Amino acid sequence: MSTLRMQRRIAADILKCGENRIWIDPERIDDVAAAITREDIRRLIKEGIIKKKPVKGQSRYRARIRHEQKKKGRHRGPGSRKGKKTARMGKKERWIMTIRALRKELRKLKAEKKIDAHTYRMLYIRAKGGQFKSKHQLYLFLEERGILKR
Repeated sequence: MSTLRMQRRIAADILKCGENRIWIDPERIDDVAAAITREDIRRLIKEGIIKKKPVKGQSRYRARIRHEQKKKGRHRGPGSRKGKKTARMGKKERWIMTIRALRKELRKLKAEKKIDAHTYRMLYIRAKGGQFKSKHQLYLFLEERGILKR
């Protein structure tokens, strides 16, 4: 039994792929062994005795499942994190989220007449200056100063 290494090499060259992707029909091995020229190999390819195997892909099945879990908040604990806090969410994005929340809350308080326009403007400027880290801190400040009208 011959190894068909030469035939496999020529077929790979003709089909423009690697030798491992060459499929030879096990029923017609003798015909392939008899083929010694490139023309013989081309004929066998045309007959379908020699074929090019498809490229093996990489399944995304597990990746999709993990992504769905991460959307629910799983696998996001401190043990799974790599990189700084700012690498996971930039300073600017964090700031945008905070300031938008604060400004929305200030607009709501003004609309509900819990603060007047002057107080609103003063708090707005303080929020812009980064005095409040969160809505909770804003409310603590308001209660401390007795600004909030009930």
